[in-house]
Amino acid sequence: MDLGTVLRGQLFSNTSMNETLESVLARLLASAAEARAEYPIVEEKMLVLATNIDAFFLLAMSVNIFLMQCGFAFLECGAVRSKNTTNILIKNMLDAFVAGIAYWATGYSFSFGAGNKFIGYEYFFSALNGLVPDFSHWFFHFVFAATSVTIVSGAMAERCGFSAYLTYSFVITGFVYPVVSHWAWAPSGWLAIGTGEVSYKDFAGSGVVHLLGGGCAFVGAAILGARKGRFVNGKVMTIKGHSVPLAALGGFILFFGFFAFNGGSQASMSQDGDGAVVAIAMVNTVIAGSFAAVTGLVFNRVTGGCWSLLITINCALTGMVSICAGCDALWPWAAAVTGAVAGLTFICWSNLVAKILKVDDPLDAVAVHAGGGLWGVVAVPLFARHYGIVYNWDRLAFLQLGWNVVGALAILAWSAATSVLLFGSLRLAGLLRVSEEFETKGLDVPKHGEPAYPAEAYAHGWPDEATRGGWPDEATRGRGGGAIFAPTEALSGSGSFPEQMTRNDDDIFVTSYDATEEREPYEHFGMRPKTDGASRAIPSGPVRM
Repeated sequence: MDLGTVLRGQLFSNTSMNETLESVLARLLASAAEARAEYPIVEEKMLVLATNIDAFFLLAMSVNIFLMQCGFAFLECGAVRSKNTTNILIKNMLDAFVAGIAYWATGYSFSFGAGNKFIGYEYFFSALNGLVPDFSHWFFHFVFAATSVTIVSGAMAERCGFSAYLTYSFVITGFVYPVVSHWAWAPSGWLAIGTGEVSYKDFAGSGVVHLLGGGCAFVGAAILGARKGRFVNGKVMTIKGHSVPLAALGGFILFFGFFAFNGGSQASMSQDGDGAVVAIAMVNTVIAGSFAAVTGLVFNRVTGGCWSLLITINCALTGMVSICAGCDALWPWAAAVTGAVAGLTFICWSNLVAKILKVDDPLDAVAVHAGGGLWGVVAVPLFARHYGIVYNWDRLAFLQLGWNVVGALAILAWSAATSVLLFGSLRLAGLLRVSEEFETKGLDVPKHGEPAYPAEAYAHGWPDEATRGGWPDEATRGRGGGAIFAPTEALSGSGSFPEQMTRNDDDIFVTSYDATEEREPYEHFGMRPKTDGASRAIPSGPVRM
């Protein structure tokens, strides 16, 4: 017998050693039993943590999407004339507040309440008793509803009655949009159920939000009619907005918001793969927007236009709208193709609406949202990496394309039918459009009593001599091309500026601003030739500040 066998026999024959091993084993078994007993508690805590992470993710994305209302406000106020700035700003602000009431009262119920394939009917006024199972889900879809109605306000800017605006804002966010979101996103909706083989694919709302909003905007603008001077003898006349910088600021805010709009539609961050989906959605959003912006800019230039900032903004927005539907399912190269086509889509739709259909849309909202949304719904079944026609040339891929087209047509039909009833009723009631006098003079003063740019705010208290070279200081006189803008009449609140503004050694510049006179933008600042009635013609040109 070898030495190892002898030692092992002596070791395990020792009674005290056996008792020690049994004690250790017993403690291990007891610890394992305790761990098994505590496992459900740990599992429950992990589930709570995952639920809280998802709720926080949704709420954070929702707040960023809510900021898009600010982007719409700046974009729209920059695109309208200064006399309607306050009016468009309050409408954009109330888009959120009216939507808050309407979506709480009926909208969420129609969208996600238990119901049939067409509409839900649970959770009415749900915040009264806390029946909604997930308020983060409620808040996320509320900001989507507010976005849908903001699209309409831009297309109907500068001539829509305020009471009519309040009415259509409530109806669209409380009924029209929720029905479509139920079709596509509620488990019981007919588009979501699909054919049994395929279902409607619209990840972040190219169709549900943007196509619906664009459809309502087109019908509303058509029934409302064009602004005075937009179409003259069949010719499209340009009515310029008053601030390109404000429009650009609004565009930047909207670009920022689209990352949350698309990435947040994953609605979860606690499950395996969630982060990857959110990341690809945001990457595709910037790629589609970038290709749309550059494509539209270059196409406009090579076809005889300029390097237009406003066209660049609108094309970028169209690209981001078009990628909403498939931002989770496309590879970046497909997002680039989708965006490039979207840039051309915007230009085509803009010309179609204004030049052929003769519908006045000050913001090109129809081209951005209806045009981009329709293309986005079609692009998903073409380019989706798992089931798109490009990858799978089979019956199922074409069936997916067909079902998405059915969804798009259903959304257009629903938005058109409900909008005809809504805006037609408002027009018959005499509420839809403001009077010709209000439209000509502007809506800020008669409707709100708060002009965005009050004349007296641009005046000062210095005597007239200070504006006519009466001060010895050369800098004050404006020698060398400078000028001092001192409209003393504005201090009296008369609304008019003095005819002669300033004189220096180089030129004479004049301005004659009448707050009640209809003019083209910048015409107030001496861009028309005038004569002083005494000596010689006064050259036109902008006042040099």
